[in-house]
Amino acid sequence: MVTAKIAVSLDRETVQELDRLVAEGVFQNRSRAIQEAVQERLSRISRDRLARECAKLDPEFEARLAEEGLAAEVEQWPEY
Repeated sequence: MVTAKIAVSLDRETVQELDRLVAEGVFQNRSRAIQEAVQERLSRISRDRLARECAKLDPEFEARLAEEGLAAEVEQWPEY
């Protein structure tokens, strides 16, 4: 994985908690802890966005649409 260095400012209490977790072996180092936290947050944002978009769908319409496409395909399937 190619990485890029960035500067991040955190409040003193957050840094102390981060250092405690590193000392306890929860994370290898500060960078890894912050990397995992950012990745988790970005993933959560993506899942939330997907859930919001899925909530906009009409389940009955989607079911009819799926059945309509399937019915057309079934007619073309060979007999076994």
